[in-house]
Amino acid sequence: MRDGLLPGLLAGASAREHVAGGSRWRFEPRAGLVKEIAAVIETEHRCCRFLRFAVAVEPGDGPVWLEVTGPEGTEEFLFNLLDGR
Repeated sequence: MRDGLLPGLLAGASAREHVAGGSRWRFEPRAGLVKEIAAVIETEHRCCRFLRFAVAVEPGDGPVWLEVTGPEGTEEFLFNLLDGR
């Protein structure tokens, strides 16, 4: 597992959904989560500039969503990056 990078972060997700061009992951809210997600996005964006990252923070105690999409081939790239998870 690549701690501090996307696979390490996504290991803590409570759910995964497929979306057009990628996937999105649900996280239960906790202190420091949005900051952790932002740090991973900043690091991953340096090497994988073709990826699009979107974060949604639901109101109240709702979940936090991280969506990762990109051009054709992104779904396969994510599958391989995450060891088929």
